[in-house]
Amino acid sequence: MPPAERCLLRSATMWLLLQSVLLLASCLRSAAAFPKGCYPSEEEGLKTFRCSNARLTEVPKDIPNDTNKLYLDSNRIPFLPRDAFRDLPLLLELDLSHNAIASVESGAFRGLADHLHSLDLSSNRLVSVSKDAFSNLKAKVNLSNNPWLCDCRLQELIRTVDLAAGSSGGIVCDSSVQEEHVGKAFLQVIADTDFCNMYKKTTDIAMLVTMFGWFAMVISYLVYYVRQNQEDARRHLEYLKSLPSKQRRSEESSTISTVV
Repeated sequence: MPPAERCLLRSATMWLLLQSVLLLASCLRSAAAFPKGCYPSEEEGLKTFRCSNARLTEVPKDIPNDTNKLYLDSNRIPFLPRDAFRDLPLLLELDLSHNAIASVESGAFRGLADHLHSLDLSSNRLVSVSKDAFSNLKAKVNLSNNPWLCDCRLQELIRTVDLAAGSSGGIVCDSSVQEEHVGKAFLQVIADTDFCNMYKKTTDIAMLVTMFGWFAMVISYLVYYVRQNQEDARRHLEYLKSLPSKQRRSEESSTISTVV
């Protein structure tokens, strides 16, 4: 083989070797960035990132931004902060089931409204969540198997989200503003009870009682004030009667003018 061809072949071999080393280093660096127990894969043509049973205590920061399916189930995540998933513009499915989530901040799912299809929050520790946390979300949501407080806030939440098929029966009252509802499915309870209307009536009654209390206080003060003035005037007139007649007539005129 001519020297020129040998040199060209050597250069091509070195270039391929360099590219392989760089690719391997990139893969190793990416793998090292993932939390322990997390790994990317591809399922049914969708880019998937799995962190199931990874002992996570927060939503990972280095999730690939081209992820379509994200599994964070069976971890120890206690709450979802604002903008927890804002860097995942292609996310279609999000599984957060079997965690310790007790709080969802407003804006936690911001950025997912247009494309997220499925959200699983089942088997967590949710007691009460504002409807604003799911604002504009079009995904099918699973809220079953949480220790819900059945009240107006939960009623508003259920009216806001689109529940996943077959999950509604798992939304059960662990506690309630009315004791007889405990242990019952929430959708069964609100078929006969309007918690928000009940809350409004209670608030209206409280306002009426407060207003009546203030009105009674004002009337009591006015009555006290009038009686006190009358008593002072009576005492002054009695005092005047005990004075000599000329001085008495002069001061009586002054007292009567003052009272009037």
